[in-house]
Amino acid sequence: MLLRIRMVVRKEFIQISRDTRMLIVVVLLPLVMLVLYGYAINLDVKHVKLAVYDQDHSKASRDLIGAFSNGDYFDIVAQAGSYEDLTEGLDHGRVQAALVIPASLAEDLASGRVVPVQLIIDGSDSTVASTALGYTSAIIQQQSAKISLEALQRAGLPASGSSLLPVDYRVRYWYNPELKSTNFIIPGLIAVILMMLSALLTSATVVRERERGTIESLVVSPVMPFELMLGKLIPYVIIAFFDVLLVIVAGRLLFHVPLLGSPALVLVLSGVFLTAALGIGLLISVTANNQQVAMVMAMVGTQLPAILLSGFVFPIASMPKVVQWISALIPASHFIKILRAIFLKGSGFGLIWKPSLLLLVFGLAMLALSSARFKKKL
Repeated sequence: MLLRIRMVVRKEFIQISRDTRMLIVVVLLPLVMLVLYGYAINLDVKHVKLAVYDQDHSKASRDLIGAFSNGDYFDIVAQAGSYEDLTEGLDHGRVQAALVIPASLAEDLASGRVVPVQLIIDGSDSTVASTALGYTSAIIQQQSAKISLEALQRAGLPASGSSLLPVDYRVRYWYNPELKSTNFIIPGLIAVILMMLSALLTSATVVRERERGTIESLVVSPVMPFELMLGKLIPYVIIAFFDVLLVIVAGRLLFHVPLLGSPALVLVLSGVFLTAALGIGLLISVTANNQQVAMVMAMVGTQLPAILLSGFVFPIASMPKVVQWISALIPASHFIKILRAIFLKGSGFGLIWKPSLLLLVFGLAMLALSSARFKKKL
């Protein structure tokens, strides 16, 4: 059996070496996708265009405006003279948010009264809107604490930090202290790239034999269907391992994503994932009638689910229950959990054995289905 599998592996490597386009795809496609997706997909919202309508023109209003201009979150691009100016800026998309400061700001603050400050946000982009609202809340809270502190100092009262607010609220972020979206995106992107590339590589292996007229030699050979599927799978597992190393190194050098866990564990579980992903491609290959159909099936069957339903960008918990069940059948959704746990948390196998086991079962099932689907007859 081992001899027959080795001969199939050797034959597949010879075919791959003769296909220059395949070798280019293997080397360049992962890097191109990593660079494009890595730089294009960024969930960090910064430089929100802000217009200010200051009706007070006092030191207090200037201090408040200065609090918004400090940092990278807001860019003050316009000083409005009326509500009509704000409306026009929002309608034409020149600004994404508008701050309205009332004329009685300084007077109300001096009297100890609560001052209503209005923020108008363009809600057509819900991501920017919700993030801008969070930034604004933090800035207003910080500025309010500063004003309270100054009032206490003028009154000659103790100005300790605990006297400003009844609850001392402090936040500490674990695993991704800077909340960089690239640290969240890149590990998931590794799974998406490998999912798409693996299925694409193997989707044409068997159907190519039919188109080239070499399927007859496989049918009359003593190679069993399971041995044929395994022999065709092994070369692409080796090639995909090269892509795993390539993408991990590129992600570390280009995007400085930390790898807190064991690199060896990443490679071992990548092998398990590649068995599942390549198995999908093999199943497509024994089902499709020609290489064009196989390629389309591979792209539609892996790219869209891996991006939209795997938790790569959108959290699975917020999806409808039916969609969550579908996502459980996507190998990339389990591998993304594994990669993010190893990269960002430094998790060991004891914490990620469940998704690892699911990947193993899925890979063996794909290999068995491919073997059962392939019939040694013309």
